[in-house]
Amino acid sequence: MGKETKKKKVVDLAALESHKMNLEFSSYLTLNIRRLYDFLVQFEATTKSKLASLNEKLDTLERRLELLEVQVSTASANQSLFSA
Repeated sequence: MGKETKKKKVVDLAALESHKMNLEFSSYLTLNIRRLYDFLVQFEATTKSKLASLNEKLDTLERRLELLEVQVSTASANQSLFSA
């Protein structure tokens, strides 16, 4: 085996090792991007659910406030009902 052939094998091994490392890094990166995507999808679903729940509670509070405003304005208009 000549010097040139040995050099070529060393270069080929180095290129293969570099390629392997690039593939591993690419796989690692792809996996973590997928995990991030899954997290964001779950986060969006959870956030939408919580916002919908808060919106319902806010609607209920707004209706109660409107009812209280009507009761207060009615009581203010008919103060004679409260004097003895």
